[in-house]
Amino acid sequence: MATKAEIVSKDTIKPFSPTPNHLRDFKISLLDQLAPSSNYVPVVLFYTASDVSVLGNDIKMISDKLKSSLSNVLTLYYPFCGILKDNSTVECNDEGVLYIESKVPKELSNILKNPQAHEINELFPFDLYNPEVDHKKPIRNMAVQLNEFSCGGIGLGVCFSHKIADASTMSSFLNAWSAKARGDSNIVAPQMEAALLFPPMNIEIDITRGVAGHKNIVTKRFIFNGKNISKLRDKLGCLKPTRVEAVTALIWKSAIEAAKASSGEKTRHACMVSHAVNICSRMDSSLLRQMLGNLWVLAVSPLVEVEEVVGLDDLAEIVRKTVKKVDADYVKMLQGDELPMVLEAFEESRKMVTEKGIPCYSFSSWTRFDLYNVDFGWGKPTWVCTIGLPIQNVVIFLATKNGDGIEAWITLTEHDMVEFERNPQLLEFASFDF
Repeated sequence: MATKAEIVSKDTIKPFSPTPNHLRDFKISLLDQLAPSSNYVPVVLFYTASDVSVLGNDIKMISDKLKSSLSNVLTLYYPFCGILKDNSTVECNDEGVLYIESKVPKELSNILKNPQAHEINELFPFDLYNPEVDHKKPIRNMAVQLNEFSCGGIGLGVCFSHKIADASTMSSFLNAWSAKARGDSNIVAPQMEAALLFPPMNIEIDITRGVAGHKNIVTKRFIFNGKNISKLRDKLGCLKPTRVEAVTALIWKSAIEAAKASSGEKTRHACMVSHAVNICSRMDSSLLRQMLGNLWVLAVSPLVEVEEVVGLDDLAEIVRKTVKKVDADYVKMLQGDELPMVLEAFEESRKMVTEKGIPCYSFSSWTRFDLYNVDFGWGKPTWVCTIGLPIQNVVIFLATKNGDGIEAWITLTEHDMVEFERNPQLLEFASFDF
């Protein structure tokens, strides 16, 4: 039975300094426009009671420290305090960030030992995929929930509108916020010029339209430790895949086989794979690493006809070729006259899923983002997690605490998951819970 978090207070945190009038209309970039319109980027950072004992386990002192430093850092990240006015502009009206405190009648150790998806969902300020149910006002660009467990440990649930933040921006913000809390005065302000590099257009595109909100789906976490990832990479031999390429190929292969088994299909099976590709390394600009907004592009493979026996090395090669399509020339297409061709390809891929029923296995890796160094003055988090998207065949990668492993948050249909989690090759390299 779920143990619900009890809300004890709600507050609104505004930026310490008002946003100047000339910054009130913040233009989002083309890449922000292409980001999912109704999604949030969510993360929970867990700190044990022994971690926060440096503040005497005083939840009021902890909360006051978080609120004060949040107000200060929001002066630099002022679009988080506004509302999305249309598909190209954030009205930076200093409306503020929702801040909730809750008590969870459960020990943190129970969450860490046996995490349950529905219990982690309770640690966020609202239903992330139905926010309008909880708020009659315009949807918030950012919200926070400080959860106090019965043992004195805490879980800090934070979410950001995907229209103005990706996982990289989320990581940068959390590290800036925690640095402020530690008293660091040398916080680098984010760059706000993404719209100059990728000017917004008069478009209405939602890459999740028609694919979100599926019923009978389930999310489970699968853990690939460093040793098993090394074994998997060795198995792929001469291809010499990266850690992410290797784990992507194995999950994709196992998901294809699960879909075949659950449907009883014995014939050829067509599908696609996609990966969210960070474009910072594909552009000649160091400023991109401090840029606010979405700096990723969805790389989608051609239609893949899979024979009855699926080759792991073949899938790994497809993953690599798909990701490598997003190079410097591809990024220039997003900035030039060839943009309509790119957008048309996105729309065609979406229609293949929604109208033709072709499955697309979508991956996003957060493994390089610095989430385990978010120290508010009481130490680094014991565990960092997210939650699954309400979309089937979506996988999010996070790093394990020691940095050499991968936690894969995998969302499939209930029928496919039954077959997936007993795949012998997958279980050779992964453990799972939920």
